[in-house]
Amino acid sequence: MKKLLALFLILAIVFTFAACAGDTGETTAAVTTKGDGTYEIALVTDVGNIDDKSFNEGAWNGVKEYAEANGVTYAYYRPTEDSTAARVETIGTAVEKGAKIVVCPGFLFEEAIYNVQDVYPNVYFLLLDGEPHTADYSTYKTSPNVHCILYQEEQAGYLAGYAAVMDGYTKLGFLGGMDVPAVIRYGFGFVQGADAAAAAKGLAKDSVEIKYWYSDVFAPNDDIKTKMSGWYTEGTQVVFSCGGGIYLSAVAAAEAADGKVIGVDVDQSGESDLIITSAMKGLTESVKLSLTSFYAAGKKWDASYAGKTATLGAKDKGVGLPTAASSWRLEKFTVAEYEALFAKLADGTIVVSNATDKPPVTTVVKVDYQS
Repeated sequence: MKKLLALFLILAIVFTFAACAGDTGETTAAVTTKGDGTYEIALVTDVGNIDDKSFNEGAWNGVKEYAEANGVTYAYYRPTEDSTAARVETIGTAVEKGAKIVVCPGFLFEEAIYNVQDVYPNVYFLLLDGEPHTADYSTYKTSPNVHCILYQEEQAGYLAGYAAVMDGYTKLGFLGGMDVPAVIRYGFGFVQGADAAAAAKGLAKDSVEIKYWYSDVFAPNDDIKTKMSGWYTEGTQVVFSCGGGIYLSAVAAAEAADGKVIGVDVDQSGESDLIITSAMKGLTESVKLSLTSFYAAGKKWDASYAGKTATLGAKDKGVGLPTAASSWRLEKFTVAEYEALFAKLADGTIVVSNATDKPPVTTVVKVDYQS
């Protein structure tokens, strides 16, 4: 009877939060001991929700794991629409609810953080995958209450492309979301990795092919599925799906054609048996490390974080492929071979270009850049 009563009380709290979300666009999931409805750590989602199996979820897991391990109140908030104005408004809601630090996952927050960083000088911000700037990109400014984290996506893409070719795939695809710098770096790194593996195997010129296309969205749709279905029909064996929820369209097409998919940002292997690996960013761990530093410094950024941008790569374990037995679905390229390759990236033996202004030059791989 007591267990049943406790369950009813928990459900009542959940439904109360859900009612608030319906009115304001705010979604809250939190643990609190204060009882006053305020939350110290806030995460504001970009496009999508915290269960997107991608960027939002990776960052949210970092918030959740740190907060629960340290007894800190936390919550997430979802903007009512995909706009800078809505993100600014939602950040304001988080501040009103007591946020001392606001985690903002994704480049879509760059303009919003530029607009709010000096409005809330006593609130601290963690911006993932971007740096604050004006709408026209003419002015960049990171105030002392902001810390930014960028990732070396080109290294993660390189690892995925290298692994795919070493595993025997010769007909590859790159499906990007919007052609923003992070996605471009993923894609160009993928091309460089595939080319390096093809050269290492001594394959003939043009014997490895990559179809390359940006969908201009980060959400799944029928147009993406149709495009991917065409690729698989034409012989593409594996597609690196790079951009939020678009992996759902790639997986749907792969299921119908017995194709394979490479995930992005987080380990997406749990979403489909057809996802053979994922080019990951250390989202969860980098959020946890940042929050640890924030609280260790007395709920503020210390000198190494304040107004600074950190760029995390292999040497920081900020990028990589998942190596757990449940996630490793590559059949010929082994974990030991991957770890040897990763070590060369980490120590600088292998250098991957992070240029985004023009495609990388290849020696073996033939790339079909499609519009």
